[in-house]
Amino acid sequence: MFLYQKKEDLSGEKMSIGKVGSKGELFPPKKIREKIGLKEGQRVLYRIVQGKLVVEKIASVEEILEKPAKVTITIEEFKEHRRELSKDAEK
Repeated sequence: MFLYQKKEDLSGEKMSIGKVGSKGELFPPKKIREKIGLKEGQRVLYRIVQGKLVVEKIASVEEILEKPAKVTITIEEFKEHRRELSKDAEK
């Protein structure tokens, strides 16, 4: 018995059709889990976008820290910026 079928949508993107378990569980196929790096116990975010269910992986703290910083700032610059924000909030 096949749990999913591979198909392509109109844009040529690969899609998979799966089933919902008896307790409402969703079972993404292994290739999809591997492609986005889902692991057992991984937390995911569910959203409804234009009537469609979108499932997104929630990155762990370790995964976030592995990425290079987008902004570099010294501790002194951070403290100065924080002081300025505090002054603005008091006004």
